[in-house]
Amino acid sequence: MDSIQEFIETCNNENTCNFLNNNNTISTTNTTSLATGSSSSSAASTIVNTPNSSSRYENQKRRDWNTFGQYLKNHRPPLSLSRCSGAHVLEFLRYLDQFGKTKVHTPICPFYGHPNPPAPCPCPLRQAWGSLDALIGRLRAAFEENGGKPETNPFGARAVRLYLREVRDLQSKARGISYEKKKRKRPPPQQQLPSPQGASATH
Repeated sequence: MDSIQEFIETCNNENTCNFLNNNNTISTTNTTSLATGSSSSSAASTIVNTPNSSSRYENQKRRDWNTFGQYLKNHRPPLSLSRCSGAHVLEFLRYLDQFGKTKVHTPICPFYGHPNPPAPCPCPLRQAWGSLDALIGRLRAAFEENGGKPETNPFGARAVRLYLREVRDLQSKARGISYEKKKRKRPPPQQQLPSPQGASATH
């Protein structure tokens, strides 16, 4: 799967985007102040590394949340998280496509629908559907963990769900792969063997 690491690296390495603060805005704080446990109001709502949140998923979720906050800050005009909508989330996902590494063949490409093309082609690189789907899941959780209400969660907007479905269907056809979950085959029922007593009774 692709990742948004390349975009993350374009952010300022000396700062991390703070999470939703009391003013419902995105601000930045120096990472050193976070490491020293600064009690300033700007860092009060920042997630602090704890043994319970040090898992790979939690770390990735925090990086994704910081990245989205940086995107809002660099947006023209700048956006606060409280004003972010599903449309802005779609802009973010389309923006990430430029950092994608998944070849998505166009219908006129001779390799359209081939999972393993035998030669290179000029088709564009995109973010893989699986990466985007996982990203939205993490951001949706992070939004609510940082004070957002489920009913106003932009990452759970209907437009975002429809977009992800379109990307999945398009990439499935273009790459010749299926994203459908394989159903588990139930084991066949075991036939009961006649008991030794029943067998001896027949003689």
